[in-house]
Amino acid sequence: MSDFAEAVRERLLVCDGAMGTMLHAAGNSLDRSLPELNLSNPDLVSTVHESYVDAGADILLTNTFGASRPRLAEHGFSGDIGEINRAGVRLARQAARRAGRQVFVGGSVAPAVSTGRRNQVGAADRAAAVREQVLALADAGVDLLVLETFGYLDELAEAVLTAATATGLPILAQATFTSEGRTPGGQTPREVATALAELDVTALGVNCTVGPQRTLAVAEQLRRHTTLPLSAQPNAGLPRRVRGRRFEYSLDHDYFARYARRCAERGVSIVGGCCGTTPGHIRAVAAAVSDLDVRRTSRGRAARPPAAAPEEQGGLAQRFAEGGFVVAAEIAPPRGGVADEAAELATEVRQRGAELILVSAAGGAGAQLSSTSLALHLQSEVGIETIATVTTWDKTIMTLQADLLGAHAFGTRTVVCETGNPPLRGDYPNADGIWEVDSVGLVELVAGLNDGRDCDGLSLATKTSFHIGARCNPGAEDVDAEIARTRAKIAAGAQFLITRPVYELTTLRWMVAELSDEGVPILVAVSPLSGFAEAEFLAYEVPDVTVPLSTLSTLAQRERAGDDGRGVGLLLASELVEQARSLADGVLVVVREHDVDAAARLLAAATTAPG
Repeated sequence: MSDFAEAVRERLLVCDGAMGTMLHAAGNSLDRSLPELNLSNPDLVSTVHESYVDAGADILLTNTFGASRPRLAEHGFSGDIGEINRAGVRLARQAARRAGRQVFVGGSVAPAVSTGRRNQVGAADRAAAVREQVLALADAGVDLLVLETFGYLDELAEAVLTAATATGLPILAQATFTSEGRTPGGQTPREVATALAELDVTALGVNCTVGPQRTLAVAEQLRRHTTLPLSAQPNAGLPRRVRGRRFEYSLDHDYFARYARRCAERGVSIVGGCCGTTPGHIRAVAAAVSDLDVRRTSRGRAARPPAAAPEEQGGLAQRFAEGGFVVAAEIAPPRGGVADEAAELATEVRQRGAELILVSAAGGAGAQLSSTSLALHLQSEVGIETIATVTTWDKTIMTLQADLLGAHAFGTRTVVCETGNPPLRGDYPNADGIWEVDSVGLVELVAGLNDGRDCDGLSLATKTSFHIGARCNPGAEDVDAEIARTRAKIAAGAQFLITRPVYELTTLRWMVAELSDEGVPILVAVSPLSGFAEAEFLAYEVPDVTVPLSTLSTLAQRERAGDDGRGVGLLLASELVEQARSLADGVLVVVREHDVDAAARLLAAATTAPG
């Protein structure tokens, strides 16, 4: 479908995010002419475009916002207007062609003059400036014209009339609104929609100035007063000025994407971002709205291609691809950083039937090896495939990225992404740690590395081939919320799931059924109870752990009768393992206190054919 006017009425489109924000982040000052970079630094502009294409954008806006003669003249480039605009189209078109799918190129047109000069330049001169720019964009081959960030309705109307008369191209007209719900010129969404309905506009919308919540409110108002397709491109919240030289935005990707989906659900046809948004935001938006239109399944959860072939991602990915039942064991990093002790345990567990080893996150404040380091050591010394647990607490996203790239370089291919819990210590033992991202953000980071993008959405020299796992918790108190969060992890790029240890299967069955449409393999973790005391502790003192009353009753009765609580707990765990074979794609046996014999019994139950 090559015609934008047809496409915007037939399907949901994702527009790109901020160009200026990305160019500023690359070191360009706030007071320079960014469109001129089309000539002086085209590689940088191309990189930004390509990053948005990789993120899933259906529309790329040219780096020509502010490329009118009056605005360029302020920086001494008025003589280059045609060359700058044509170069802007060429760079965007090159990125669009490399996408391997339909990506529209929109010619970005700002108000002809800045707000401060509005009263100094008459309507005829403004119209002449718009005409000159749109003719250059049309001549270079844009698919549509995007008139954006117009704060005054008279200027927007005159720009629409000028562009329509000069080119005949589809026009997306976007006004900007303040937090009060009016344009800087004082017009309401109804007034904007009513005025533009009389003009040759293909779509209209709102962009810039405000964040997702206020943009949604304006879009809802516009929807009430027009039948035209709508667009919504909010800023990433409010910025803060850093050291007087640049602005920073800190709006969470998931939050931004959640409101993009709400806009789409309320009838918006184009969702994207403006100031402060990055390829990371747009990738989250594309994932969040992918299931709202069947024509977008090529970028949806179920149809997302793996970053690498299963054999490149390790044996676990290949086992899943072949439909085999996986039997794995989980061990914790030993205290004191003694790697040989862990290697001996891994060797014994492998001999008892474990196909691979999950190294859990470090726990407690004592010295111990990191999960990724120990996983690499076991692969090298024991020769068994490992899964490394990566946690986000007390790590910046840059540190996480560096750790992941290093682990991949040394051979780690399978990781489980967790938020993690800081150790209890100090005068305030329950104080939180520091998180820049949670597990969903970590999954998104790893998926980006697999696609060859860093945490800022910029291209890397190479791609990683991680097989990405995430945790889910059937024992959560709010199972609906847990399923929603698990879906968010899958949407971010998780390719398999591992449950928290389960002590009953009712909620697990329900969770598996609810997630069946995702097509993601699930490993069920089983940890044998040591007796009634532990079961009671978990049931009453540990949040989001479900231990059924029948289990508590059985353990209490058997212990009163003189039976060994550990043996009863192991028997109950074996029964869970046997029943779990029909529910999941594999079992993860938690090895506790180096009890290899107990682990061997559960591994045997996992490898016994049912019935």
